[in-house]
Amino acid sequence: MAPTKIRGALNIGFQMMITIGILIANLINYGTSKHKNGWRISLGVGAVPAILLCIGSLCLDETPNSLIERGQHENAKKMLKKIRGTENIDEEFQDLVDASEEASKVDHPWKNIVQSENRPQLTFCTFIPFFQQLTGINVIMFYAPVLFKILGFGGDASLMSAVITGGVNVVATLVSIFTVDKFGRRILFLEGGVQMLICQIIIGIMIGKKFGLNGQGSFSTKEADLLLFFICAYVAAFAWSWGPLGWLVPSEICSLQIRPAGQALNVVVNMFFTFIIAQVFLTMLCHLKFGLFFFFAGFVVIMTIFIFMFLPETKNVPIEEMNRVWKSHWFWTKFIPEHVVVIGGYNKKTTP
Repeated sequence: MAPTKIRGALNIGFQMMITIGILIANLINYGTSKHKNGWRISLGVGAVPAILLCIGSLCLDETPNSLIERGQHENAKKMLKKIRGTENIDEEFQDLVDASEEASKVDHPWKNIVQSENRPQLTFCTFIPFFQQLTGINVIMFYAPVLFKILGFGGDASLMSAVITGGVNVVATLVSIFTVDKFGRRILFLEGGVQMLICQIIIGIMIGKKFGLNGQGSFSTKEADLLLFFICAYVAAFAWSWGPLGWLVPSEICSLQIRPAGQALNVVVNMFFTFIIAQVFLTMLCHLKFGLFFFFAGFVVIMTIFIFMFLPETKNVPIEEMNRVWKSHWFWTKFIPEHVVVIGGYNKKTTP
């Protein structure tokens, strides 16, 4: 539904709501920490957004694409006029109709996504969510109170530190919303990668000098504040780069014929490695100690090089014209046949 010129900002609204949710959860945890049944309260409050989500789903309008797929063309026209704010939608509407007709002929999106001309989409829908989790962000966001407590912060201080990083997460995501359609995706990816790398190395060195391999030591107040600053700088870098762009880029590069498979692959890979990191983090922390930050820093180097070498800029490129971007790229051009054109977001082979 999003117009191309503000597609990035609207898409990142999804990540923005996630960061606000994380911040509110941290505030609830901090506020209920002194109550004897605080953990029950914080757990039970989770029912509130679940109820709101159920009620809100009843108020959602249908998208033009969905209406067209079910043959409700007049209703689709009305909805397209509503969301575009203009009566002049005939050309876009026809593109949607053509794309829907072509997409309806696709029986096997998973078979199509592994074809040569869709190699870029398959690559980015797999590696971007994979790398997103290996930035190490979940180490900070999932286990912030535990991590801060291990580093010598008090019980309440560790919860407050988690609130601070959650606030930074929200503000930095706003930065991404206001810059992604102006400066593009690549620059945010690259700048975020460099900033995360620097912060992780400094954090690892600070913890290593204080705790060493035996895990014994503590931070002074000034040292703890400095450590918190670099952790916040790391969170900010993720929040305006790999956090929102990990969802945005895969969503805007897939044509209709492979979009179900591409989006499903993106979510599955993301959730799978979220689960893996959540399960192994404490074990890794016990064995690697401060080396854990260097472990994730190594992956940040790899993923930043990956983006620099292989991701072209997708800012302001309509989805139906994405093949033009792949064709002009030094690496992906070898996978895109000359006789593949794009109609309304659907790759269609024509006679050369």
